[in-house]
Amino acid sequence: MKTKLVADEAGHRIHVVILDSGEEAFAALTDVARKLAIPAASLTAIGAFEKATVGWFDLERKTYKKIEVREQCEVLSAIGDVALADDGRPSLHIHVVLGLADGTTRGGHLLAATVRPTLEVVMTETPAPLRRTKRPELGIALIDLGAGG
Repeated sequence: MKTKLVADEAGHRIHVVILDSGEEAFAALTDVARKLAIPAASLTAIGAFEKATVGWFDLERKTYKKIEVREQCEVLSAIGDVALADDGRPSLHIHVVLGLADGTTRGGHLLAATVRPTLEVVMTETPAPLRRTKRPELGIALIDLGAGG
């Protein structure tokens, strides 16, 4: 993994993160956000995975239905955010659309993925921290604009 700060103007920092083959994408990006102490950011990415697990959130069961993609796939789109979790550490929320060899797609919340050959990510920090708060009635943590960062 390589990271580079490519812009730092008026409280808006932009980081480019390049993940290499074999790296676990969600864990690596979470690690980057924590090491760089990013309290709030948006992110986009393109690249490819050798396998991935995405999730569809079942509101009734308050859990993710896991969708396994066990083949090489293109990351057609990845978009997400970083916000501080209840424990004060950066947490990620990423949605992906994955393209398969036959032209079909799979998508959902990125739960896990092994990069192959690369994942190119742009993280754009925001000047104010955001807080993600657990919502017991939903079973997930969502950005809470009323909470301090």
